Amino acid sequence: MTSELPDMRASDAERDRVADALREAVAEGRLDMQEFEQRLDAAYKARTHSELEPLVRDLPAATGSAPAATARQDGGWAERIGGNATSTGAVGIWGGFHRAGRWTVGPRFTAFTMWGGGRIDLREARFAEREVVIRCFALMGGMAVVVPPDLDVEVSGIGVMGGFGDRATGPGTPGSPKVRITGFALWGGVGVTRKAKSSPWGHLPAVAGGG
Repeated sequence: MTSELPDMRASDAERDRVADALREAVAEGRLDMQEFEQRLDAAYKARTHSELEPLVRDLPAATGSAPAATARQDGGWAERIGGNATSTGAVGIWGGFHRAGRWTVGPRFTAFTMWGGGRIDLREARFAEREVVIRCFALMGGMAVVVPPDLDVEVSGIGVMGGFGDRATGPGTPGSPKVRITGFALWGGVGVTRKAKSSPWGHLPAVAGGG
């Protein structure tokens, strides 16, 4: 792609390369999550080179040309789908649980907290299947789910006198697993947030907030 051909139709591969550059930028702290989500959405809606180029013009990886952005080196999502689940559930009663690092999420993962807290980090996780369902139930407690920026996520939980945050709902990059997060929070909170791998864990969601 060159600036001399701004109206040339963009290919799927070119859109993917722009998405890769955006993902690297948010991981390095060059973009915040709101900017990343806005640009990623625009990249996959772009039809021409002139729509893609501004999305990475201010990023070092772009080197003046959007499709020239460095492709992802970690092998992509294909290497993270498949295998036997290492965990299918977690419970925190008067205490807490933590799932993070390189673990394999089963097709159905159920988490429950009561007067306690839990953390589910999917940023380095593998997925036993291309589609998984994570069910979160919080009773007078809190639960935090952290997903990477490029994961396909659908949040549909219910909060009663509490909260079940759904701001992380959104599409992922091509090949991403589909993760459906559902459940119920009563006098508690379930928060689902998008963060790059380099971001540290935040606090558990406030009991009355859930966002």
